[in-house]
Amino acid sequence: MENQFREIAALIGEPVRASVMLALMDGRALTATELAVSTDSSPQNISNHLGKLVQAGLLVVENQSRHRYYRFSRQEVAYAIEALAALTSETKSRGEKSTEVEPGIKYCRSCYDHLAGKVGVQITDSLIRQKLIRKKNMDFEVTNKGKRWFANLGIDFVPLQSLRRSFLRPCLDWSERRYHMAGSLACALLEKMISEDWLRKTRNSRALIVTAKGQKYLKEFFLIEIANR
Repeated sequence: MENQFREIAALIGEPVRASVMLALMDGRALTATELAVSTDSSPQNISNHLGKLVQAGLLVVENQSRHRYYRFSRQEVAYAIEALAALTSETKSRGEKSTEVEPGIKYCRSCYDHLAGKVGVQITDSLIRQKLIRKKNMDFEVTNKGKRWFANLGIDFVPLQSLRRSFLRPCLDWSERRYHMAGSLACALLEKMISEDWLRKTRNSRALIVTAKGQKYLKEFFLIEIANR
């Protein structure tokens, strides 16, 4: 296990490969060309790095027509990258210099397949205050009141609980250094917000925009005020 840990740490720690992993954090599958552009790397170089990540089981590649798309092999890989980002945030808080992060990323963003940033933390806090979810030891669980609330929102619990992944768990937010929700329920909630145009994706970024409609319904359902940005 120690050898495997060192190998994976070395793979992720290489600058180009680290940039690849961060580029995939918005949940989209990307081509080698797109990843080369986002990491400022040559096609030959990015192909070599992607091959190593696939061989290590961190990424998978899918063929669609003439294109090959790369994505995380499983959700746990994305969660590990987000946890490493939380460590870098902790290091920065102790006085070390680091590159400034885009403000929109800190405010509202996707964390692979769920909502993060200040808005994500506010929503999680609201659900706890309303007693719709609660902390249980180091985990989250949905209350009976919460089950009815999510059902009224149009989120069906049954298929989410049958998935081979975590249903609901805390995820440490690297910018807020507090917890937001992760798991299949958090994923369904983010999909609901995007499909209802409460949130909108931005091009080439994990930052999400809260729409005017979103401001209205976030206040109605989550009792939080979102300022215009």
